[in-house]
Amino acid sequence: MRIRSQKDFASGLMFVLVGLGFSWVARGYSMGSAAKMGPGYFPFLLGLVLAFLGALVLIGALSSKGEEDQLARWDVKILLWILGSVVLFGLLLKPLGMVLSVLVLVLVSSMASHEFSWKGAILNSIVLVLISMGAFVYGINLQMPVWPAFITG
Repeated sequence: MRIRSQKDFASGLMFVLVGLGFSWVARGYSMGSAAKMGPGYFPFLLGLVLAFLGALVLIGALSSKGEEDQLARWDVKILLWILGSVVLFGLLLKPLGMVLSVLVLVLVSSMASHEFSWKGAILNSIVLVLISMGAFVYGINLQMPVWPAFITG
């Protein structure tokens, strides 16, 4: 059996592993029943569905009818920009608040793009800050600092 589509094989394998991982962790929570679901019910079943879909993608990657392709090399510089921006967001959220942390997240992660422009990055960050404020602060009343402590005093 030969892998014709390396991209599909890698993504299918990732889906299977993540799905099984979610289901494994969800086993530790109360399952309940279909009528009265516990906290582990939905993640457990969702993990199984994700693993099943990943298995279908894996099988498709081995099909002789599938399109043949190769995995592209990982651009480590881009990966580090993206991962670094997420880590930076997590570190800055409490001291700087959500607005400035999201701004930093978008600006730093935009540096990973080969088509980076300050105008586009700033516009994207403003839009994402507004969406985040609407969804998390006003929509679900998530308790997090919105502005830095030195501003809200």
